[in-house]
Parts: sequence; C-alpha cells; structure tokens
Amino acid sequence: MVKRTANRFGIDITRNPFPRRLATLCDLLDVRAVLDVGANAGQYATLLRDAGYRGEIVSCEPLAAPFAALSARAANDSRWHVEQFALGAEAGTVPVHVAANSFSSSVLPMLDAHLNAAPESRYVGVEESTMSTVDEMLARHGLDPARTLLKIDVQGYEWEVLRGAARSLSGLLAVQVELSTVSLYAGQRLMGDIVDLLVGHEFVQWTLEPGFSDPRSGRMLQCDGVFVRSSAVEEPR
Repeated sequence: MVKRTANRFGIDITRNPFPRRLATLCDLLDVRAVLDVGANAGQYATLLRDAGYRGEIVSCEPLAAPFAALSARAANDSRWHVEQFALGAEAGTVPVHVAANSFSSSVLPMLDAHLNAAPESRYVGVEESTMSTVDEMLARHGLDPARTLLKIDVQGYEWEVLRGAARSLSGLLAVQVELSTVSLYAGQRLMGDIVDLLVGHEFVQWTLEPGFSDPRSGRMLQCDGVFVRSSAVEEPR
C-alpha cells in the first residue's frame, strides 16, 4: 500500500501523486465512505484527508499498538471512526502474526520470498484478535455500498476479506486492494485470482500503483489495484 512504499523507500509522501489521484477519483464517483481494512496506524486515511477527501472513514486494525496510534490520529476527526477488528470470511477470533515493522503483520505465515526481500518484516509475536466481516462492518456503520470505497491492505489475506463481502461486493462502488505477483504469505491468493473475482463482480480496473519490490533484483512483488463499478465508468473516447 501507499504506506509501505513511503516507509520502506523513504518517499516524501507529500510528493506522492497517488493519494491525490485517489481523492480525485472519490470526487468523480461521489464516494461518501471509505472502509479502510488493515489500517495500521492510520497512514492511508491520513493521506486521503491530506489529499482532500472529506467523507466518512471507518478504519479497522486488529493489533494493539498500531490501533492505539490509529485512535490518536482519528481522535479529532468526527468523520473518522476506528474499530479494533481483523476482517475475514466470518466472525470469530484469529491469531495475527506481529511483524517487527508492524505493517507486514498478517493472519498468514510469512514465506521466505517476503522475509528475504525485507528482513525487517520478520515476525516477533502473535496477538489473538477479534474478527468481523466487510458485510458486518458496513451494516454496523450504516454505510451504503453503492457510495463506498473498500480498501484492503491485509498482507495476503485479501481473498478472505473479499469472501466476507458476500452480500455487498456486487454493490460496492470501488475496491482498492493490495495484489501480490508472487506468494509472500502461505496460502494467499495471487493477483490473477483477485482480479478475476472483481471482474466477475462487474468491476473494471482503474489503475495499478507499484508497491513492494525486492531491493536485490528490482522485481515488483506487490502493487495496489483500484477497481471501479463498471456502470460508474465512462469509457475513454
């Protein structure tokens, strides 16, 4: 995600054009709410706010330390709500592996391809977390899927989060999701599967943003994909 690129490579996020383009898309589509899944310390929502987005934000983060930082960031924003949940295919509890760099934390075991490319992402602990679903979180906050952007940054657990949107996925206005080109976490679904799922639910690809690359080879391992409801898109002429 944007935070991964900024933090890992030292990019000045004030000069990163992607949040501005995303805020412009929100204006174009009349996005009124963002469901921010895998919020970490609130970096994504902060970038959106700085880029001009003024709608509702619901940020979900399961881990205690980043959730505390997230809560502090959102404290003075009446339209930014925070929830200490992991999101997945069904409600329950789940162990989350805690990464040393915090933002590589995941429900799934990390593979060597990730660890070798980013040694600072090694796991240092586990926290038991409460799990909800996209469908439940939309209902909990009264968000209209037809005016909502779903953002997913969950380190290999994207497929399970989308499974938890069984009732709402066909109605969501837009989805931003981290896509992996190689397996970085055990059992994860790769870019092709997720793109096929979204296209099958009548989304069109809007943009791809480079993300995590292996510094040893330059190979891109992850990117951010933004997908928009096809009925909301005017094809270029």
